[in-house]
Amino acid sequence: MTTAQAENPLREGLRLERTPEPSTLVIFGATGDLTRRKLVPALYNLARDRLLPTGFSVVGFARRDWSDDELRRRMREGVDEFSRTGSEVGPVWESFAEGLRYVRGDFSDAQGYSRLADLLDRLDRERGTCGNRFFYLATPPSAYAEIVRQLGAAGLARRGETGHGWTRIIIEKPFGRDLESAQELNRQVEEVFDESQVYRIDHYLGKETVQNILVLRFSNGIFEPLWNRRYVDHVQITVSEELGLEGRGGYYDNTGATRDIVQNHMLQLLALIAMEPPASFDAESVRDEKVKLLRSVRPFAAHELMEHSVRGQYGAGSLAGEAVPAYRDEPNVAKGSTTETFVALKLFAENWRWAGVPFYLRTGKRLPRRATEISVHYRRAPHLLFPDSEAEGLEPNVLALRIQPNEGISLKFGAKVPGPTMDIRSVNMDFRYGTSFGVAPPDAYERLLLDCMLGDSTLFTRRDGIEAAWALITPLLEAWAAGRAPQFPNYEPGTWGPNEAHAFIERDGRRWRRL
Repeated sequence: MTTAQAENPLREGLRLERTPEPSTLVIFGATGDLTRRKLVPALYNLARDRLLPTGFSVVGFARRDWSDDELRRRMREGVDEFSRTGSEVGPVWESFAEGLRYVRGDFSDAQGYSRLADLLDRLDRERGTCGNRFFYLATPPSAYAEIVRQLGAAGLARRGETGHGWTRIIIEKPFGRDLESAQELNRQVEEVFDESQVYRIDHYLGKETVQNILVLRFSNGIFEPLWNRRYVDHVQITVSEELGLEGRGGYYDNTGATRDIVQNHMLQLLALIAMEPPASFDAESVRDEKVKLLRSVRPFAAHELMEHSVRGQYGAGSLAGEAVPAYRDEPNVAKGSTTETFVALKLFAENWRWAGVPFYLRTGKRLPRRATEISVHYRRAPHLLFPDSEAEGLEPNVLALRIQPNEGISLKFGAKVPGPTMDIRSVNMDFRYGTSFGVAPPDAYERLLLDCMLGDSTLFTRRDGIEAAWALITPLLEAWAAGRAPQFPNYEPGTWGPNEAHAFIERDGRRWRRL
């Protein structure tokens, strides 16, 4: 035991409580960017924090002709570049790298799965992984169904078995393209795996500030009584990106901002900020309330589409002093594409808590800065005691949760400016994770991978949650596809989307919050 552990036995006890059983992670698509940039750096960080069990192993499965040593070399490069802690030549990396293995195989080749099964059995014997296995589909969505089918045919799903360790599967987004395809994929997955084995991942739910939404709401007596239509005027959720396509033109042009961000990330944030208190903090209770909230959101009616939605696509221009091409000039994007790179929506949750309170969502690429924020805008005080001239700078109270970057929470309220007159200004009371706790928050994938090993599905999406989100978004996508697209491009890089997006919220006497 180190000196730090001896000084803090509580922390050591919590570490032991969060250390899972020995297991093996199989990553399909292990030669791709997700594995190198996110998954292996996250696992290495868990190893540094001593949250991985002894004998933990990782098996990469992909088509490229790599060896075990080649996988180790490539993953070490990824850790050096992308780990929040950096790597070092020492016992932590050496111990972690010992558990890295590689299997070459095509996703549709039964022989590859046979070789995988043999290797997993050998790891059970040699590294003591006890038959505990979880599979991560870090592949294009088109490969999901085939991989699941092959796992079942090879006997690797072990559905319903006991006494041979546990088996789980993590499936990346996008989970389907619309309601029908999501339902079909769910059916294919559940032919092989029980729902309890399936972990549909949304990395946003692993971010510290997203998890802190529940803590903020349900562990503080001052917020929840004001969390309703009597006090809240409206809620804004913004996910903005400075970047363009970053080489993902082929994928993005078939997806768009609504499928890529709104259907999963933003609706999950909406569910967390607006759901009812769960009966207890267990996976099913939390996910029950999230699904109830999503089902309460009013579907888009045909006559509301123009009033409740705005689409945009960026043109050519400059951002941060550099020239950037128009979306239609990006590699692998169709000329004349009508794929949206910006979307703004107005949604209503039709329940007792939120009736009449609008939720404004906006997301886009090539916006002025990278930021994700939820802001709760409260109603004005019912009677202002101060003349307008004295309260000129006073704005309604806003509670803002910054999810990225600079994770934290701020509360805007009115205060008197020092001096002989009653001059009132809005000020912020600010909390930042890095400043308050003295450490950078862990990467989202660290939390989610660890939760999967522990069998905690609280932060993963259930089948009915996926389908409820698609049931809301699919009619909108279908109406857009059937109608006439706006005149694209309609916003410049470095701006906050098309002018219509500002008019869209200003019609209601409100405006987008400045980030």
